[in-house]
Amino acid sequence: MTEPMLKVPAAEAQRNFGLYQDKALTQPVAITRNGRPRTVLISIDEYERLKRRDRQVVRTEEAPEEIVDAILTARPPEENKRFDHEV
Repeated sequence: MTEPMLKVPAAEAQRNFGLYQDKALTQPVAITRNGRPRTVLISIDEYERLKRRDRQVVRTEEAPEEIVDAILTARPPEENKRFDHEV
């Protein structure tokens, strides 16, 4: 389980940057200004994981055939049938 986000004033982060770099390897470190979070220090692994989640937008007619086929043949998992009454 991930630790909660650590919040650190900017001046403190600047004074002990190496310490907070190390902490960011295991948990996000929010750098605050006037008590409000402004930036977040995260590990490169976490950054790359988040970037992989970025989505690419493609027009339907430009989508590769295998993607269109996957969409057309996709079926929801059985456990989702409990939501059928909402449609």
